[in-house]
Amino acid sequence: MLTRDGVRLDADIYRPDTEGEFPVLLMRQPYGRAIASTVVYAHPTWYAAHGYIVVVQDVRGRGSSEGEFKAFSQEINDGEDTINWVANLPGSNGNVGMYGFSYQGMTQLYAAASKHPALKTICPAMVGYDLYTDWAYEGGAFCYQTNLAWAIQLATETAKRQGDERVYQALFTASRNLPIHNPELLKTFAPESFYHEWLHHYQPDGYWENISPRKLLQDVDLPMFHVGGWFDTYLRGTLNLYRDMAARSRYRQQILVGPWAHLPWGRKVGEVDFGEQAMSPVDKMQLCWFEQYLKGVNTGLFETPPVWLFEMGTNFWQGFSSFPSENQKTFYLSSSGLAGMREDEGKLTIFLPDSSTSDVIVHDPWRPVLALGGHAAIPAGVFERSHLDCRSDVLTYTTEPLKADYYLAGEVAVEVYASADHPSFDICAVVSELLPDGRVYNITQGYVNCQDGTTNMARKISLQSTCVRIAKGHALRLSLSASCFPAYGVNPGKGGNCHGVRGMDAQVITLTVNSGKNSLSRLLLPIVAFSEEVQGF
Repeated sequence: MLTRDGVRLDADIYRPDTEGEFPVLLMRQPYGRAIASTVVYAHPTWYAAHGYIVVVQDVRGRGSSEGEFKAFSQEINDGEDTINWVANLPGSNGNVGMYGFSYQGMTQLYAAASKHPALKTICPAMVGYDLYTDWAYEGGAFCYQTNLAWAIQLATETAKRQGDERVYQALFTASRNLPIHNPELLKTFAPESFYHEWLHHYQPDGYWENISPRKLLQDVDLPMFHVGGWFDTYLRGTLNLYRDMAARSRYRQQILVGPWAHLPWGRKVGEVDFGEQAMSPVDKMQLCWFEQYLKGVNTGLFETPPVWLFEMGTNFWQGFSSFPSENQKTFYLSSSGLAGMREDEGKLTIFLPDSSTSDVIVHDPWRPVLALGGHAAIPAGVFERSHLDCRSDVLTYTTEPLKADYYLAGEVAVEVYASADHPSFDICAVVSELLPDGRVYNITQGYVNCQDGTTNMARKISLQSTCVRIAKGHALRLSLSASCFPAYGVNPGKGGNCHGVRGMDAQVITLTVNSGKNSLSRLLLPIVAFSEEVQGF
């Protein structure tokens, strides 16, 4: 097809092997249309066999489509032009739905912003609603590893399109052994990459507002099926979009959150096998959704809960009428002052401490605390982390063994009173499950960049939402550190934009965490009263 400015965009079209008119399912993506996101979805032929015309298109400047690719910026007009084109294809009945994850999820949001009347529904998975807070940065800290990996991937494909074998080989090699200690390689071989702009705009300014779907979708209303993963780096974007739409939409907003990382969507995530129920139900659920909204078939969709959360620990799906948002229980941090030296010296307790204590972290940029699993590292997921909790620059606070099963569902947050001897520092907070045999498995984590570093004040860290059962006899643990490298860059302690500081200028930072009576540092957990096993997708 040709866009309004005359650029040719290429697509593959899959059709049912029968006569008639059919709805169209559209996916717009930047990785080569033959892949068709089959890392997480069924092949387009599966959807076509169920009575849909499926169109998978290379976005502008990617695959074999003409033009210049600039991440996110051209997708509104191109998306509108594409919807207009597919709605009028031979055999189309004029009803269009979209699906896809990651960038393919984002192209749905930008297309929806055009408000084309043929677009009836979208199924965005693992997206950023605000590109600053949900994609590029977390808690003001640059998501270094995922951003660098994605930038190198796109730059490698660009070199391939241009036939530049030298640049392609250099970047391909870098993609297989991420140059976390030499990001300058990207300046050398991909000076046009979005990555450099994102580092420059290290605060939530107008640059981010203008390219983020949040602003563009304020007067858009469509039925949406949202998909996320507890260990996906873009879960906060998926949830922010869902909450915003659920609060104002006239249509059903359905969300499914599995125990998955960004990809694949399977039963094993990191070192843990979540069982048969964790295998992706997304294709069948999407088909049910499209049958309802594109064909008008009564699929029984409206008799089922709109919120489906995979409950880790029981390894079953939970149905909710809305996303859980209340019943937060407070656990206070207390310590002998040795929470970094022994794992049994820091406590999490529901009782207000009657004394005050300080724990000290000495953050050495030469040996930062390493990222392990969670949502921000590569690979993501659940891993045994007791060897990290043994480090003296990791503070640990642990409950007594639980006297009953605990069920958590919803938002998790940490508030710690902290200061440092430099203008800025970072805090990484990880909530884990401690087993009786001493093994420790991460559940959720969060990260924040702290300015006004020398002032003792409450620092709030928003962790990934979760849904998990902690078994009786197990314990909960909160681990605090001043780094999580290379998921996030090492804070050099200089204040302001830490990403332009040379590694050799990074400072040793002494960080003090205060807890107890005068500084009520605390962990806020979303306790729910019951659990019901829900099956039968």
